[in-house]
Amino acid sequence: MKKIIWLLAVVMLTIACKNEKKEAAINFTISGNIKGLKKGTVYLKRIKDTSFIPLDSITLYNTSEFTLQTALEEPEALYLYLDKQDNNNYNDYLAFFAEPGTMTIHTTVQKFRRNAKITGGKNQAKLNEYQAIKKRFDIENLRLMNVNYEAQKQNDISKLEETKLGFKNNAIRKYLYTVNFAVNNKNLEVAPYILLSEIPDANIKYLDTVSKTLDPKIKKSKYGKELKRHIQLKKDALEKKAKK
Repeated sequence: MKKIIWLLAVVMLTIACKNEKKEAAINFTISGNIKGLKKGTVYLKRIKDTSFIPLDSITLYNTSEFTLQTALEEPEALYLYLDKQDNNNYNDYLAFFAEPGTMTIHTTVQKFRRNAKITGGKNQAKLNEYQAIKKRFDIENLRLMNVNYEAQKQNDISKLEETKLGFKNNAIRKYLYTVNFAVNNKNLEVAPYILLSEIPDANIKYLDTVSKTLDPKIKKSKYGKELKRHIQLKKDALEKKAKK
């Protein structure tokens, strides 16, 4: 009888330890409000091998407030997915840069991504800063597209050449700004992430320069390693092309 009691105690202790480890693994919480949402499900997801993997979810009814949690090994880009349950096949994804701790997202159901206000975390703060400047390049691109459209209608060759040069210069400015931004934030995981997500087709020289200047910890991070692999693939492709 004593042996049975002892075995049960060991089993219960093992289960308790496992539960404790499981709870301790949860080190990230994101909460917020989706103004205008009446009914829907909010998912927290990450990308793995080009697929979205669900980490947590909550179904909302007559409330627009949510809280989601997961375990993070290191800072990384995660996604909020909103299923509005309105029989519309199109639903919204919202990307943000998560890191252990707490974050908040306030947005609206009508403009889930555009109206999002994301706070919390050093990486997300820098990503917000980058995206604010990036909007200027996007707005300039839209302006050039409108000018180009009118030039095509009027067959204005001079204006078409002008907009062509404008697109090129705007792209160069964006590339240089992105590279400088990554260099200036080489101690954060968001630096290699921005290069991979915004200018993956940039000149190898620029990408390689930034990769080498990253802090040792960031080089070993998820996106630091992905950047290094990306650069090597580009180098291999160039060498293969040169041999032909």
